[in-house]
Amino acid sequence: MNSKVKFILSKNKVLEQYNKVAHAADIVSYSSKTNQIVTRILEKETNCMFSVHFKNELKHVTDLSRVIFLAQGWNTQEITELIDKGIKWFIVDNETDLNVLEIFLENNSNNEVKINVLLRLKLKENTLRTERYYVFGMTSDVINKKVVELRNNTKIGQLGIHFHRKTQNMAEWNYVYELENVLTQETLQAIDLLNIGGGLPSEYANTNIHVVDGIFTKINECREWLQRHNIKLIIEPGRFIAAPAGKLITKIVAIHDNTIIVNASVYNSDMDALIVPVKLLVENEVSKEEGYPYVIKGITPCSMDLFRYRVYLNNPEVGDELVFLNAGAYNFTTDFCDLDKIETEVIE
Repeated sequence: MNSKVKFILSKNKVLEQYNKVAHAADIVSYSSKTNQIVTRILEKETNCMFSVHFKNELKHVTDLSRVIFLAQGWNTQEITELIDKGIKWFIVDNETDLNVLEIFLENNSNNEVKINVLLRLKLKENTLRTERYYVFGMTSDVINKKVVELRNNTKIGQLGIHFHRKTQNMAEWNYVYELENVLTQETLQAIDLLNIGGGLPSEYANTNIHVVDGIFTKINECREWLQRHNIKLIIEPGRFIAAPAGKLITKIVAIHDNTIIVNASVYNSDMDALIVPVKLLVENEVSKEEGYPYVIKGITPCSMDLFRYRVYLNNPEVGDELVFLNAGAYNFTTDFCDLDKIETEVIE
């Protein structure tokens, strides 16, 4: 693969995006899986915390006291190892894993062990697709019961509730209404924290970024409501911070009819195009009145290897640089066709 293919990640843009969300919450916990290079920038330059799902990811964080670890199928030995590493923050999303944690705390004789725990609440998401997404979390009945029980556990410091919205799901942000209908007053009095997981959306060719201001309004309403209950707000952005900071630099290697072939693939740069799916903006794309419609295809033989199904450009030529914008989030790679891993250049 041509060496000109690369990601460029702007440190200044990472910090700019972080500062936007830092003003909206008491705690920001960056979703580290979104882009681990961004994790290292934020740890060095901010007081951000980091939401981490796997032990393998911990190598990207130096100060593990800043990690919020999301449990999934663990045992007491793994809990011991995580606490021994300095991790004190945990999110638990099901009763089985919570039971394991309770057993660990009951049997642990070290009185110095004190952890912070958030329970993941299952909230219904309205989506056009069915049987595609697994719904994490515990029902409100379980949450309300367990919060009261855990509040009396002397080995638990801060106690909270976590829930999650898919990041690009822009229509479901009426937090106060939903929470008031599922959490009891006793629960609200018992918790210290609420983590609105799921992050914030970013701008793509097939999203309406103009709704973001409205989302921040809803977040502010939620924060004011939480403050009346002496509850701190945690925001868990990933895409919102990472995506705008990254660009994907490619080169046009062929043009036939209205199809542009670039020397990269969604399989080693933009799996989001298949999974979410969101489509990256292209630098210098124009309106349909100003340009000609092109398909931008990746270099593999897969018919799904499409960056954009339709984008309007002015007279592109073979050898031209073609730059994809907002490409800093979830730019992981696969080994399909033995594709090269694309390197990232960090700039100021």
